[in-house]
Amino acid sequence: MPALACVDAAAPLPPGYVFAGESALPTALPERSKLSGVVIDDDDSTAVKVTAAMATSPWSPDLSASLYKINGWGAPYFSVNAAGNISVRPHGVATMPHAEIDLMKVVRKVTEPKSLGGLGLQLPLIVRLPDVLRDRLESLHSAFESAIHSQGYESHYQGVYPVKCNQDHYIVEDIVEYGRPFRFGLEAGSKPELLLAMSALCKGNPESLLVCNGYKDQEYISLALMARRLGLNTVIVLEQEEELDLVIDVSRKIGVRPVIGLRAKLRTKHSGHFGSTSGEKGKFGLTTLQIISVVRRLERADMLDCLQLLHFHIGSQIPSVDLLSDGVGEAAQIYCELVRLGAGMRVLDIGGGLGIDYDGSGSKMSDMSVGYNLEEYAATVVQAVRCACDRKFVKHPVLCSESGRALVSHHSVLVFEAAPSLPVLDGATPGQHDLIFLMEGLSDEARSDYRNLTAAAVRGDYDTCLAYTEQMKQRCIEEFKEGSLGLEHLAAVDGLCELVTKVVAHGNPAAGSDSPTIRSYHVNLSIFKSLPDLWAIEQLFPIVPIHRHCDRPTVNGVLSDLTCDSDGKVDKFIGGGRSLPLHECRRGEAYYLGMFLGGAYQEALGGLHNLFGSPNVVRVVQSDGPHCFAITGTVPGQSCADVLRAMQHEPALMFEALRVRIEECFHGASAAEEEEEESVAHSLACSFDSTPYLIAAVGDDEWVHCCA
Repeated sequence: MPALACVDAAAPLPPGYVFAGESALPTALPERSKLSGVVIDDDDSTAVKVTAAMATSPWSPDLSASLYKINGWGAPYFSVNAAGNISVRPHGVATMPHAEIDLMKVVRKVTEPKSLGGLGLQLPLIVRLPDVLRDRLESLHSAFESAIHSQGYESHYQGVYPVKCNQDHYIVEDIVEYGRPFRFGLEAGSKPELLLAMSALCKGNPESLLVCNGYKDQEYISLALMARRLGLNTVIVLEQEEELDLVIDVSRKIGVRPVIGLRAKLRTKHSGHFGSTSGEKGKFGLTTLQIISVVRRLERADMLDCLQLLHFHIGSQIPSVDLLSDGVGEAAQIYCELVRLGAGMRVLDIGGGLGIDYDGSGSKMSDMSVGYNLEEYAATVVQAVRCACDRKFVKHPVLCSESGRALVSHHSVLVFEAAPSLPVLDGATPGQHDLIFLMEGLSDEARSDYRNLTAAAVRGDYDTCLAYTEQMKQRCIEEFKEGSLGLEHLAAVDGLCELVTKVVAHGNPAAGSDSPTIRSYHVNLSIFKSLPDLWAIEQLFPIVPIHRHCDRPTVNGVLSDLTCDSDGKVDKFIGGGRSLPLHECRRGEAYYLGMFLGGAYQEALGGLHNLFGSPNVVRVVQSDGPHCFAITGTVPGQSCADVLRAMQHEPALMFEALRVRIEECFHGASAAEEEEEESVAHSLACSFDSTPYLIAAVGDDEWVHCCA
């Protein structure tokens, strides 16, 4: 690769400059006040950036935690330990220092070969943390119990988990087990979810609610009434007025008296992205006219006592307690009016909406954050309901919430490998002979651009240097298209421009964060499978290295996935950043990133674009062993055969067709060729059982397709 080398060595350079490498572009000497390669953003945005204090200090895990806002979005479950690795606090604030789990140690244990005592699993990997899930559930219940006690509320709280957030068998099973002391139940929105919830709650608290939401047909309602006959505390919530006729008819046919709820369409509206299902024109719920109609029809059917629950939903990620208070207060008034009209009201279900802080900003002005904590959320709900009921002399209802996102988001971490698309090669600094080759092939105009960019570099005029670099590059591209410049010369120009950009970025980190200073890192996963909300609704998740936080990040990076799709990338990050501070990869050493707070919705919504399937999953709990953790279960990811079956292909028939072709190709083969025939057949058979993702060859840092 040619370099800038026709600079007079005798020419005076600005103070603090030297020639970088043999006959290369003059560049600034490194200074302690500069974070090499990572943009220092001087504006007041909330993007992930390097502050002045970071740029002037020796690097440390504390600076990394601040850079990636880990103490914001990660509290109280994630931090950076002294070794520079992401640490998990499985019990939140109650976690003792010796009980913290080093996430990097978990990854090593999972990926090490079985012969060395590991599990021999490949990345990408979902790390489930059941202890964190338990703490989230207990913290939610504790927040409501504290608010109820402090405000003299005369009923109790018992929540439900909406299984749509993550229907994984073990997650639902854990929630039922951990929630049993608190009468914690489940919410279903479809027939298969109802079957799932019915089965799971057979091991739950008999008083746990089974809330049946979603649009319903006769079969759905029959299932819900069967659940009630089986002793489950089932409530059928009317989403449409027409559903009432079905409930009455089916209940009379099978002889089960239903418990009915209704979803109210409130006037209170959530203005953010997640508020589209709220307000008068929302997708779900009954208007005041429809509510009155339902009450009168139930009264005529002598079933008004069956109406026991009022449900509403302002929208996911409610940003502020002001909006929450407004919506709960409106719903509480409807509840009181239903009591006055003679309904057997007992439960007020405030729906979902309890948000989490994805970007660590604590802002109530963003879909990516919330301006409250669990205690403030619970206190606001209790106060709004208590005040409304006390004014109308109505008995305080049981409080229920459907807080799925807030329960399960923190307990899953997606870990994956990353590698830069343009690795730095040893001995890549070009010399004088490369320059002679380049100059011979350039036009007079391109040579002039080269001389101008070199002069600008000597003056320290970075903007002008980059401008002439881009001009020369575009001029050479046009010459190549016209056929006057060879491919070797175009490649040399590209290499030169890449070198100039890197050297200028080193000499002036504050030069900006435009695309020439941003490198693309390939990541071994599918955005469409593992982060579908990022692609579909631009939901941002915290993505950070899980190790090397003792090292200063020197690269601004964006992430490109394995799929053959231009949307398979991450170029927006929490806080509004267009790149992510990353480290240079070390030869022969894997570089691991983690995506956090993705435990809700992502697995259920993920698709099979390019037939990339589900990753491996491990369950990790805190233990008293030497590593402070134990892996209690694994769920293998989908193989190539699994994803093919999902698209109605039959791997056995596919292999048989290939086997016939092998026999045709090796017909009349010699003994040696027959051995090769068996080897080919064996390799193809193994391919069906292999992972769709890439596997790093042992001792290498590049991914290849091979059998698992």
